[in-house]
Amino acid sequence: MSSSYSLARILSREASTATSAKERANVKYIGFFGLFGVGNFGNDGSLEAMLELVRKERPLAKLLCICRMPTEVGPKFGVRSAQINSRPKSQLLQRLDRLLMYIPREIASFIQTVRHIRRLDILIVPGTGILDDFSTGPQGMPYSMFRWWLLARIMGTKVVLVSIGAGPIYHPLSRWLMKTAAQMATYRSYRDRISKDFMSSIGLDVRNDCVRPDVAFALPEPASLREPSAEGEKITVGIGVMSYNGWRGDKAHNEAVYDAYLRKLQRFVCWLLTEGYGVRILMGDEVDRRTVERLYRMIETAHNGPVSPAVVAEPAHSLHDVMAQIAETDLVVATRYHNVVCALKLGRPTLSIGYADKNDVLLDEMGLGDFCQHIEHLDVDLLIQQFRRLAAGRKIYEDRIRKTNSVFAESLRNQNALLLSRYL
Repeated sequence: MSSSYSLARILSREASTATSAKERANVKYIGFFGLFGVGNFGNDGSLEAMLELVRKERPLAKLLCICRMPTEVGPKFGVRSAQINSRPKSQLLQRLDRLLMYIPREIASFIQTVRHIRRLDILIVPGTGILDDFSTGPQGMPYSMFRWWLLARIMGTKVVLVSIGAGPIYHPLSRWLMKTAAQMATYRSYRDRISKDFMSSIGLDVRNDCVRPDVAFALPEPASLREPSAEGEKITVGIGVMSYNGWRGDKAHNEAVYDAYLRKLQRFVCWLLTEGYGVRILMGDEVDRRTVERLYRMIETAHNGPVSPAVVAEPAHSLHDVMAQIAETDLVVATRYHNVVCALKLGRPTLSIGYADKNDVLLDEMGLGDFCQHIEHLDVDLLIQQFRRLAAGRKIYEDRIRKTNSVFAESLRNQNALLLSRYL
């Protein structure tokens, strides 16, 4: 009896050891690539949505985030992180690097890329508008992604682009670098039709690519999501701002664009207050804090005194904070793409003051295509007309948004199932 019991224990232990070895052999080494940790809530929310999927479905996977600010991303998301590009740490090394035309930095970046890529089975790019040249030249993100994705292809690491945004890419060299980098991907999906069409227009073969909603639509809703105000109750309007200085982000040459944008928002908010609406000013990036503060002061100046509690301007540090604030609104007027995404996800009728076509396309998918303007050509009188129509028909628009959100959720579930079966 004793010997048979001992034998059973040995066999059980051996089976357990074999199972553990098999599990270790099947462990995936998964990387995530993007501009994370730089203060952009939409980018970080896209990373979070993909991390949640992988951690839930592949809990044994080893994860690495390749990003711009690993010291921010690591603690925030509890994931091992690495720099996209190697940077000299001391001032002396930085000066030496400049004297040598940045060749030492490039050699170090190449070695770092190889060291990380060779350990990865798959490199995921989760959402974000990564294939455009907003606020970057060819030597920035276009070249960085080219280096990482090319070496991944050479070393047998699969590159998977999930619900990404693409275009416009104005600089010819940036366009070539990004197109060539995208060719290295094993799987590509785009968050809207114009992204796919843009990549096709610059020569990428997109016949096997698909369109799926932005991955941020998969983030959980706030626990405190309230129902929209009933007929006759006071309506609160969310105003999503952006520190916008033109496509190139050149503050020195585009301060006039930024100033004009704020003056027009001030006029619109003052009109809302006169009409009896409440207002919540929303951020979408850490850099928007100064814009929120400046707009608030401009509104107070126009009203000759404090405007609280009619105007609320609270800080935010993530898409979750933004959604919690949007949950306290009934209608939203926003500039940043992921402010629009959050508002629509929560079923709020939305008016876009965008800087690229991505906002317009998303609103059109939601049945709100008539409620868009470009930030550099903003017409306040037209904005007021559009807002009146949106407010008058908000129950109809809420229903349209709810139905489209259901379609989006199913599409993202299908994409997740495909990723899990083929790549993860």
